[in-house]
Amino acid sequence: MDANQKELRNPFGMDADCENCPELCGSRDRVVHGYGDVGGEFLVVGAGPSASAESNGVPFTGSGAGERVQSILADLGFVRSAPDAAEPDVQNIFLTNLTRCRHPEREPTDREVETCEPFLNAEIRMINPQIIVPVGERPLRELAVEYTTRRPDSFDIDAEHATTIRGRGFELVPMKEPAEMTDADADAFREHMRENVLSRDYRQTKGRRSR
Repeated sequence: MDANQKELRNPFGMDADCENCPELCGSRDRVVHGYGDVGGEFLVVGAGPSASAESNGVPFTGSGAGERVQSILADLGFVRSAPDAAEPDVQNIFLTNLTRCRHPEREPTDREVETCEPFLNAEIRMINPQIIVPVGERPLRELAVEYTTRRPDSFDIDAEHATTIRGRGFELVPMKEPAEMTDADADAFREHMRENVLSRDYRQTKGRRSR
């Protein structure tokens, strides 16, 4: 699998017509794979695409939660476009989800998360990030199973928000669900990133491709 960094949208060319979850094929508008800088040191992982993200075809975009995440990322220097951009201008960061299809009436099932796991694993392997930001309880616990030595049930997103958790090969910096974040929570995340993460040396060393 080769990256095409001329494209921010699905740069790894993952299956845009995936039918691995037949019960979702009739209800979804499109498959939403990852978006962003394939040479990025930072990876943001949500549970699944929102209605706005499905409409745009880009994770963490659109009104509400998408705009809030984009605003935080812009304040930290990862996004150079307005928070309401349908295709944000990003640098040093990649946006993705545990699952790639949205059901309009429910959250992703455990089976759907498991079925989509190869997509996420491939992105993590290809990007090789230094920092992963799980957004919400479910991404935090799913990533904890694979990449930390702690039990998944030992994690609480309220307690772990805006902290650093050492993983195997990278660190996790959890973020609460945007809809549940207070302004103080958002400020705490920005402060932790600036003082404890971005203050370290994350210069690109992975041979980023020009675009």
